[in-house]
Amino acid sequence: MTWILPEGASLGFEGLAAPVRIVRGLGGGTQGQVYEVELEGERLALKWYLPACVARDGGLERRLAASIRATAPNDAFLWPIALLRASPASRPLIRIREESFGYLMPLRPAAYVGASEHAAGRLAIGLRQVLRACFGLADAFHALHLAGLCYKDVSLGNLFLEPASGGILICDNDNVAVDRADQGAVLGTPGFMAPEVLLGQARPGADSDLFSLAVLLFRLLTRHDPLKGQMELAIRCLDEPARRRLYGEDPVFIFDPVDVRNRPDPIEHAAALITWPIYPRPLQALFEQTFCRGMTQPSRRTLTGQWKQELARTLDQRTLCPACGQENFQAPGAPALCWSCGSPLPQPITLALPRGPLLAAPDNELHPHHFDALVGEDLRRPLARVVAHPREPRRLGLCNLSAAAWSAEAADGRSWPVGPGESCSLAALTRILTPAGPIAVQRPLPPAPAA
Repeated sequence: MTWILPEGASLGFEGLAAPVRIVRGLGGGTQGQVYEVELEGERLALKWYLPACVARDGGLERRLAASIRATAPNDAFLWPIALLRASPASRPLIRIREESFGYLMPLRPAAYVGASEHAAGRLAIGLRQVLRACFGLADAFHALHLAGLCYKDVSLGNLFLEPASGGILICDNDNVAVDRADQGAVLGTPGFMAPEVLLGQARPGADSDLFSLAVLLFRLLTRHDPLKGQMELAIRCLDEPARRRLYGEDPVFIFDPVDVRNRPDPIEHAAALITWPIYPRPLQALFEQTFCRGMTQPSRRTLTGQWKQELARTLDQRTLCPACGQENFQAPGAPALCWSCGSPLPQPITLALPRGPLLAAPDNELHPHHFDALVGEDLRRPLARVVAHPREPRRLGLCNLSAAAWSAEAADGRSWPVGPGESCSLAALTRILTPAGPIAVQRPLPPAPAA
């Protein structure tokens, strides 16, 4: 790739007292090129636009300036920090001389990788982390829409994942605009665009964001396209008219409970058939809400708050199969079989909380929203985490991650304090009293003796 800004050079930009050193080029596309740069000892990212992009999108600079003034909706966005134009002394060093500009943003940490790597099956990541990434997405777009903004180009290419934690980062925020107020040049990414946008019946906005978000969540959870089934296989040439039919004129969700024309093929679409049954029915219903009625009725699409609530509940139902170790999602008190090996899943210890149960499985967490109905779902500041004994993994405890002491109570009436950072075994407990609220520890009943 021929870089517009010379690698290794120190360039002056209008409004900056210090020069910016171009460390290396990171990549490029149809809009421009992205660089790792250094400014006064801090590593940042710089996106520099191609002149054709600037000419095509006359409102780009105005949108960027507004975004910088507004600041990021939350910390999941690699948000623009400052607009840059080359100083007169630096312009001769830039390989494209036409008038252009760029912007600084935070640099993506090395631990974050493109979400497309997961969608392609090339990333080792657990279901818990994938669900946390989905929650992070819903949370980010919830904050964006509450601010009266829309993203317009939701896709795998704009998302990065941290496999160990399920953390996310959203890039390319230069397309963000005030909902219903800015036309712009970006319509979206093929395969993620809402049908009404693809057909030219509407401009991108918060409603189309909700469709694209559902596509992205489905792709993360199943590693499959929600509209690619038997109907796509019957198309000999997936040209533009065929794509228009598949994604705009006659789109059919592959798991539509009524319309079975586009069911996944057992061979070609095995990933979808394996992964879809893993998730609880209420989570599946949210996809049906967007991809069935919401396909043609944008106002019926699943809202970001609904996604947050159900994804948090799904994480609460996470348990591990004792036979194969795979993660499962089990309704409390309901018999179930492991989706991976078919073994019966034993009933786990359940933590009964004021706002619903949480199954005791390693790494499952308690948060403020488990106790307070007025607190929205938030996974960033856990109050407690289920932990496994280091030598006996099947013995579980609860680690106090809060700043206050708890009181743990046993069935025989004994009680003892559990300080911040300390853990208590769940084996003999009946209740834990915390400042946030009580936690009742419910153990499964022993099996009835054989007749």
